[in-house]
Amino acid sequence: MSVPMLKIGAVLSTMAMVTNWMSQTLPSLVGLNGTIISSEGTHERIVSGLYPGSEEGWQVYSTASDPDGRCVCTVVAPARNLCKRDPRSRQLRLLTEQVQNVSQSMEVVDLRTSRDLQYVRDSEPLLRGVDGRLHTYVANPRTLTAKGLQELKGQMSQLRPLLSVVEQYRLDLQTLATLRMELLNLSIILTAIQEEIGAYDYEELQQRVLLLETRLHSCMNKLGCGRLTAVSNPITVRASGSRFGSWMTDAMIPSSDSRVWSMDGYYKGRRVLEYRTMGDFTKGQNFVQHLLPHPWAGTGHVVYNGSLYYNKHQSNILVQYHFRSRSVLLQRSLSGAGYNNTFPYSWGGSSDIDLMADETGLWAVYTSIPNAGNIMVSRLDPRSLEILQSWDTGFPKRSAGEAFMICGTLYVTNSHLAGAKVHFAYHTNSSTYEYTDIPFHNQYSHISMMDYNPRERALYTWNNGHQVLYNITLFHVIQSDG
Repeated sequence: MSVPMLKIGAVLSTMAMVTNWMSQTLPSLVGLNGTIISSEGTHERIVSGLYPGSEEGWQVYSTASDPDGRCVCTVVAPARNLCKRDPRSRQLRLLTEQVQNVSQSMEVVDLRTSRDLQYVRDSEPLLRGVDGRLHTYVANPRTLTAKGLQELKGQMSQLRPLLSVVEQYRLDLQTLATLRMELLNLSIILTAIQEEIGAYDYEELQQRVLLLETRLHSCMNKLGCGRLTAVSNPITVRASGSRFGSWMTDAMIPSSDSRVWSMDGYYKGRRVLEYRTMGDFTKGQNFVQHLLPHPWAGTGHVVYNGSLYYNKHQSNILVQYHFRSRSVLLQRSLSGAGYNNTFPYSWGGSSDIDLMADETGLWAVYTSIPNAGNIMVSRLDPRSLEILQSWDTGFPKRSAGEAFMICGTLYVTNSHLAGAKVHFAYHTNSSTYEYTDIPFHNQYSHISMMDYNPRERALYTWNNGHQVLYNITLFHVIQSDG
């Protein structure tokens, strides 16, 4: 009895120490004493934060969630005492913001542990009762009756969940120790950069930043995939184009590509606009045009690792168009897939084939006559467009408003109109499904494209001529090297 409680106490003590270190030491080390934590329901106030203006905006990170599933966002104002136009200063601030983001994730682990500790404390009377019974039966075996044995088995069954709680404590301790060392090393390096920011030429500082970004990415990878629990209020980025269309950024992880692409319409379109940055997209400036050799169908396009993947008009052929070389690298038929409004989403628009990407790779969502119109999910090889594996979700595609993939799970909305919600989820890792009830505000009442981008962990939508973003809340699993 005392040994498990001592172990749990050690875990809690370590977590408290790490949290205290994060909250007091880290902000002063990396210059984040001015950090502001946004409250729930303030998404619409931070549009300028997601997309900086001509001067300089704010940056928002929202990759963590607390144990109750609420979004944890950090809004960091630009440092006014540094030169706003110095690219080294901007990169430094991005690094410090990412360090703070990892710190929040560690705090989430601490909050979860505190909640689980209460569960252990509540189970202590039951543990004492079992311990007393066992001592009695050992001292006098004749007192053990069939009824008593049955009651003892029932009590033991009630205690079984404690095993997973204690095991989670052990894994969290290992993860926190590793993350703490990473953050400490990063903080030391960031402090040195802050002190010496004027002592290095730009090329040398850029190499240091790239090294830090690599280490930060490794640290952020410890935040594993999670399950969707909430969708934020909409953030309208721009109003442009017709009622139907799609827009996107590169979904490849990792990637430093900041370009934004826009494709207006769903029928026989060929013109793709490429903007240099998100800021340029919001202003409609600094763009180039790509004229595709083959027209597209629908709005289910995706940019992955510098290439556009789309459905060729009036066919089930998938096309890979490479932006840098302005050429088609590959064409392949998606065998058996319906096309030309045979099995579209509820809004129509030749949305038979929907290509998308998540943390695990490239996907195709479609259906066929043998599947009786139910949604098929296939994972694709981006180099050959061959199907690696397929799943039949059993959900009728014509009843779906839109769909998107997050961490290998397909999420389906029940409508493209007002009142829509995420209604269905299919988990490819277990080949199981569940019905969900995750509402979101369909502000302009007609969504013709909804895709998840794993780099920003946000949903991109085209809503009645408006380009709209949604932040999401995931329950994260903290991964351990052990």
